[in-house]
Amino acid sequence: MTRPTAAMRRAMAEAEVGDDHYGEDPSVRALEEYAADLLGHAAAVFMPSGTMANFVALRASAQVGTEIIADTEAHIVTYEMGGLAALGGLQTRTLPGLVDTADLADVAATIRSHSVDGNYNMIRTSVLAVENTAARAGGRVWAPARLDQFRDLATAAGIALHCDGARLWNAAVAGAVEPRRLAEPFTTLSVCLSKGLGAPVGSLVICDAGRVDEVRTWRRRLGGAMRQSGVLAAAGLHALHHHLERLAEDHRRAGELAALLADAAPGRVDPKQVETNMVLVEVADAARFARSAAEQGVLVGATGPSTLRIVTHLDVDDVGIRHAGSVLAGLLRAEPAAA
Repeated sequence: MTRPTAAMRRAMAEAEVGDDHYGEDPSVRALEEYAADLLGHAAAVFMPSGTMANFVALRASAQVGTEIIADTEAHIVTYEMGGLAALGGLQTRTLPGLVDTADLADVAATIRSHSVDGNYNMIRTSVLAVENTAARAGGRVWAPARLDQFRDLATAAGIALHCDGARLWNAAVAGAVEPRRLAEPFTTLSVCLSKGLGAPVGSLVICDAGRVDEVRTWRRRLGGAMRQSGVLAAAGLHALHHHLERLAEDHRRAGELAALLADAAPGRVDPKQVETNMVLVEVADAARFARSAAEQGVLVGATGPSTLRIVTHLDVDDVGIRHAGSVLAGLLRAEPAAA
């Protein structure tokens, strides 16, 4: 939903460009090198979208006919149009609560990294995938120690560990840790430059030197290799330089909004669950509620029949939050009493 700022638009207009299809765009190279260093990995590859970034990163580690273990509510399972199966020849197997409640022993037992008792018909696990922050859990942040435990599980099983880090930046700000600390355990990551960072388009695959050629091959195969894409890369580089620390403002506003709504309609919002820039609200009919809010100039998303997701970002200032709070609180007071 975010739009580029005036300063970002100037950076885009002034970007030095070349043909990135041949690796000749200096702005793309600058973005990739900066992001790789920021996250403590050897390489980064600019992508048109987060969906493509996840697919390419996972396909670079997973052979056709293998499986990826992910959370039941993971973005790669829920929102990416079944691309891993439809285009990648991969299947997913899911467990709930990977970010916090899943028992490590259960996760380890789910990994099928080799045949059992010579059962050559059993599918092999190739990747364990996590999402930070966990969007459908309301922007929950992974504890660094738990990421390390998942890294140990993957290493012991001889499989790759992938992070859908579309909101890794939010996780780093919320946890007051360097982004590279959250990136360090992973074989591959995808990170988004739009959303809270405000670039109009773009994500990155972060990986090691041994996978970067495969990542670029898959990007080209999917039609993601662009020409003078430095115009877009310049927006991403500007965002990384100027928009990371301000994510704390989005988190503060989300917390304030959650507290206001919880006071207006007890039982429908839990402010204690708001860790980053997302607020989950339970209502009788989410689609109807969202339409009513839109009629009063407040846009919220329905993520289920009775669940709303409200996301704060750099285009919503304190005045906007107060207006949203007033509108949403009024609508919540008119809702049937929560069970």
